[in-house]
Parts: sequence; C-alpha cells; structure tokens
Amino acid sequence: MRHLTQRLQWRHLRLLSAIDETGQLSIAAERLAITQPAASRMLAEIEGMVEQPLFVRKPKGMVPTPIGRVLIRHTLSLLRGLTATAIEVDAFAAGKTGSVRVGSVTGAAVAYVVPSVQKLRADTRGVDITIAVAPSEELIQGLHNGDYDFVLARVPPEQDRRHFDFMQGRSESAEFLVRCDHPLLRLKKPTLQDFRDYGWVIQGIGTPMRDAVERAYIENSMPLPEEIINTTSLLVMIACLQSSDAISPISSEVSELLEGSGVGGMATVRFPAPITIQNYHLIQKKQQTLSPLATRLRDLVIEALRSEPESGTVDS
Repeated sequence: MRHLTQRLQWRHLRLLSAIDETGQLSIAAERLAITQPAASRMLAEIEGMVEQPLFVRKPKGMVPTPIGRVLIRHTLSLLRGLTATAIEVDAFAAGKTGSVRVGSVTGAAVAYVVPSVQKLRADTRGVDITIAVAPSEELIQGLHNGDYDFVLARVPPEQDRRHFDFMQGRSESAEFLVRCDHPLLRLKKPTLQDFRDYGWVIQGIGTPMRDAVERAYIENSMPLPEEIINTTSLLVMIACLQSSDAISPISSEVSELLEGSGVGGMATVRFPAPITIQNYHLIQKKQQTLSPLATRLRDLVIEALRSEPESGTVDS
C-alpha cells in the first residue's frame, strides 16, 4: 500500500466510481469504453496496490468491502473536486467566472445567502451558483463530502468539530405560522393558555427548531400537543396549515418573507414567551481552498451576518 497516491491514476478512480454506481463490472467497463477483461485487470491492479479486495461479488452485484468504501468515498470526493476544477477552468476560458455551492438552513438562506448572491451578481457574468436548503445534519455531511464550498448550519453532536472552521454565527428566534383566518389572529394579545389546543406542523424530534419549541412549552408548564405532523418541507407545512388549525414554528426571517410576499395566505403569531434557537454558523472545512468566486460570496455573507444586529428573543 506504500506510495498509493503516486500509483493511483485517473482511470483507476473512474473505474471505482463506475463500479460503485452500477454494481456491475461489465456495465462499468462499457461506461469507460473499455473491455470487461481490461476492467477486470485494472481492478486487480488497484486491489494489488491496496493489498486487499475492494468488492465482494454477490448475486445482485458487486458490493464494496469496508476498505473499498473508504477508498470509494475519497475517490468520489476527488472526482468531484477534479470535475469542479475542470468546469471552472473551462468557465474562465470562456470568459465566465466559475461556480460556487452553498448549503444553508432555511432562515439563513432567506436572510443572508440570497441577498449576498444578489450583490455578487451585480458585477459578475455567467456565474453558476447553487444554494441548497436542508437540515444541518445533511449540510454538514455534504460539506464533509465536498458537496459545498461552505454552509450555514449547526454541527450535530456526533460530528468532530475539529474538522471545520467556524466563522460568523447568529441566533434565531421563532414565531408560529398560521393560516390567515386562524382563531389565534382574532386575539389582540394571545396568552399561553390560548396556544394549548393547537397541534404542530414541525421539524422532527432532535432538530434545533423542535428542541427550542418543546423547551419553551415545558419551561412554561404547557403540555406538548398530541397531534404533530413532522416535516422539513416549507411547502408541505403551508399545505397542512391551510386546511387546519395547526400552528407551525418558523424562524423570524422566513416569517418576514412569507408575510411580505403573501405566499399561501399565511400569517404569523408570536408565542407569549421567547423561543430562541441554537446558534448556526458559517462553516468551512479545514484546509479547504475556495475559488475566488466562492471566497467573495463567503465574505459577502459574513459581512451581512455582522452588519445586522442580533434579533435576540421575541418580545411578548
């Protein structure tokens, strides 16, 4: 296994990726435009370098061994990196400026990523920008896998924080989203008692939003609702609220967007006690070199995070 980095070649990485994706050596060979015997010899060559088998042949196809999974995980990351490099070089050659991939929790995407992207586009042309909105667990895993240049997220407890650089952070406060003719909106100043009879449409157990809302109820001696719909989709959330008296916690940033746009006929109502969600941060993988475009967007997001005062808690 000595000097593996000096012996592995691009064709080896492409073969491992193709076998992993297809599960069949013959199909992988077709994708690489080589014969199956040639692919078999190449796989044997790689296994000789590693000194262990990388796949187990089963009736339904080839399954990676434990060491095979390790090599494939890094192979896919390398291929993505090389592909991104090739795309960016081609973009520069064509007079474009490259690509950037950002992952974010919903509130941060709405309040800071989108406005920063608009600023970036003001003096660039032909940029390729990806904004993925997902739960923090998915975002951190994606960052670890090389899917994103940086993310705005919270690191789950099981992740080793030493792998990441933490930059500017912010807290979030929450309000409840309801349909525009919800009974709570008829009250001038709803009390804790007024919230007792309504079920939730909310993110799953263990998510920061769910933890914050449950904590607010428990600290105010309120029973948690018996009827709960779990979803991370804002569209599903709105659809559920339109046809029921359920209430759904959302960040204040998303609340402002929905109320300002009139999407789905929604309104928000404040909980009588503060609901403050765990801080998220702009996070980058350690020793990761960003492209100039990604660096510019990251710096714009950091500037936006710093320029706006913390929302703190929601006033009763």
